[in-house]
Amino acid sequence: MGLVESKPEVWLVAQRRSFLGKLIVVGVIAFAGMQAIRPSLGTPTGPQKAMDVPPHVQEILERRCYACHSDEPRLVWFDQVVPAYWLVAKDVKDARAHLNFSELGTKPAGVQRAELFEAVNQIQFGTMPLPRYLAAHRDAGVTAEELADLKAYLAPFAAAGSTVEGGDVVAAPVAGMNAGPAKAASLSLNGVPFFPDYKEWELMSTTDRGDNKTLRMISGNDIAVKAVAERKVSPWPDGSVFAKITVAATDDGAGHISAGKFVQVEFMVKDAKKYEATKGWGYARYKGDELKPYGADAHFDRECVGCHEPMRDNDYVYTAPIPKEGVR
Repeated sequence: MGLVESKPEVWLVAQRRSFLGKLIVVGVIAFAGMQAIRPSLGTPTGPQKAMDVPPHVQEILERRCYACHSDEPRLVWFDQVVPAYWLVAKDVKDARAHLNFSELGTKPAGVQRAELFEAVNQIQFGTMPLPRYLAAHRDAGVTAEELADLKAYLAPFAAAGSTVEGGDVVAAPVAGMNAGPAKAASLSLNGVPFFPDYKEWELMSTTDRGDNKTLRMISGNDIAVKAVAERKVSPWPDGSVFAKITVAATDDGAGHISAGKFVQVEFMVKDAKKYEATKGWGYARYKGDELKPYGADAHFDRECVGCHEPMRDNDYVYTAPIPKEGVR
């Protein structure tokens, strides 16, 4: 004998279907209404001038970077749909605030190369394009060939006209470490101190920046050196301080590069609580022989954090010191 629904049960099913139908209608209306709430991506506020780079480099920048880092944002159809549009609009505004290729050409040539160097560094470490952006735009990533072209343009000391390849590169750490004055003109704008004894610290690493023809010597205070010896650098202990001494690279034209005039000294100070807002590190930069503090205001260190973001899994430190042989 079959089961027959009672009238109350039939009424309840009908009510549920009616409610579901109304809910769908309300949802569709709400979704349609949301499309009208579209914050502007903004209009150009500064002079428009692209970088003075070779055509193939400019083509890569336009194809891979202009979608967010320019005054010519390019949104695909699903980026235009709210609420995705709200996220994209915020990302575009944040991207342009950090680096705007449409206006970068108005800055000095050295600044242009430095900005591009940081961008290439972010690409190389997989920080840019943003992973969440790549998840939705799978063909937006920079290819290995494109990255190689960008790096070739920024090739170390390429503009010097010398044959570095196959020649000797002399970092001259002694000359570099002894360069520069010992007293800062004033305190850094964000309160991170100057460490006058940085020249006496132990050399931990050396590196170079071919895009602006500089050499860098990274030294560490006693706490940092002890952390390396004890292999306790993940994370670095509070009190660790690094000094990055930058000097001009002097090229003799025969492939030999040595340390020249003092440029600046930068400090990274570890205090997880005090510098929580900047990922546990305090940053300061003192420029020139007068050791003038860098930055327009106390928030200049945001750009430092952005530069070190690719190394977040290494406690935001690029330097990878190797303990002395025999230390266990």
